[in-house]
Amino acid sequence: MGISIWQLVIILVIVLLLFGAKRLRNVGGDLGSAIKGFKTAMSEEEKKPDEPGQLKQDAGDVIEGEVTNKEKDKDKV
Repeated sequence: MGISIWQLVIILVIVLLLFGAKRLRNVGGDLGSAIKGFKTAMSEEEKKPDEPGQLKQDAGDVIEGEVTNKEKDKDKV
């Protein structure tokens, strides 16, 4: 057994009486702008280029480099 259209209308009328149309409109607008801001932030994060100097390594990447003067450091100790 589900909720009929008349039950939904009664619930809507009660909510309108409790909160008022203006307050519900403001809540809806705030919720919409919050979702829009979240989507914008997520799309900006995906488009953000990697900063130079920041090491980003995925699984399977090889970091190349060379070790220099390793023996020299041992002699100082």
